[in-house]
Amino acid sequence: MPAQQRYWARAQRVTAVLFSAWLLTTFCVIFFARELSGYSLFGWPFSYYMAAQGTTLIYLAIVGLYAWRMRHLDLRCEQERQQESQQEMAHAPQSGPEHRHGN
Repeated sequence: MPAQQRYWARAQRVTAVLFSAWLLTTFCVIFFARELSGYSLFGWPFSYYMAAQGTTLIYLAIVGLYAWRMRHLDLRCEQERQQESQQEMAHAPQSGPEHRHGN
């Protein structure tokens, strides 16, 4: 599989995982708000804390993780492309003056 296809498969996987984390964070806080309000964090009901600040921090962490991971994938893809081009050049037929026939 070429480097570009591997890159896109990895990028889609990272995006799907982080999108799932975002969806679960948003859904769970809203859906379980009554149950979460039984817990307290710094004197505030946990559901209020998550709605006011917690989910925002989680979203910030998701964005940071996405940026870090995609940078890593970009560098890895670039290295794989360079290796593929070097392998192609090594296996390409030589076309120099010493390989010409008829002169």
